[in-house]
Amino acid sequence: MVEPISGEAAVAGQAVDNKEVIVSVRALEKSYRMGGGLVRVLRGLDLEIHAGEIVAVTGASGAGKSTLLHILGALERPSGGEIRYKGNSMSGLSDAEMALFRNREIGFIFQFHHLLPEFSALENVTIPGMLGGESRREVEVRARHLIERVGLKKRIHHRPSELSGGEQQRVAIARALVNRPSLVLADEPTGNLDSEAASLVFELMKEINHSDGVTFLVATHNVEIAKRMDRQTVMVDGRIDAK
Repeated sequence: MVEPISGEAAVAGQAVDNKEVIVSVRALEKSYRMGGGLVRVLRGLDLEIHAGEIVAVTGASGAGKSTLLHILGALERPSGGEIRYKGNSMSGLSDAEMALFRNREIGFIFQFHHLLPEFSALENVTIPGMLGGESRREVEVRARHLIERVGLKKRIHHRPSELSGGEQQRVAIARALVNRPSLVLADEPTGNLDSEAASLVFELMKEINHSDGVTFLVATHNVEIAKRMDRQTVMVDGRIDAK
């Protein structure tokens, strides 16, 4: 079993303001075999993310944004390059160790909320904690607090079909936070919402980032929302554009 990765681990570098480099990516490659050929999606990508940042990743469709997030979240393995999380290399982890890392360290928010339709908001939020081996009672305490925090106290027992799109995404944010991750990866989290709901969801993420110090990496096509983040990076042809 992989040991919990602690904040005291040696890091690959430091930010100008001396904040920990939480993720360091060097020469990242990802290729897929399609139709007898090889398609390179990530092409020697370099990236550093510092603790407490909220960072936008923008770029055209097909630039590799979702693939990057999937690899950083240990949903896929890279074809080459190195990823270090809080100074610890991710290379060589077994599938079981990757799963444990995902559950303990990473929160995910997707464009489509992926809530389980037969379960209430509360039940959906508790699922990651229970998958991590915690008791239902212990997880529910945190889940109730998070649901209240995202403004859905009166909707806690509603199922997804009884919630608006913005409310469903707020439940998804609570679910991403229930295991107290140090990094949240958000893939087009406002892409399926109208402008008002999108702004509310972003402000919620920003508030959590500021108050709790949770680091966010957000892939988005929404230029206006990207401008409101601490830093913007642009992906072009599988790399971070240095311009």
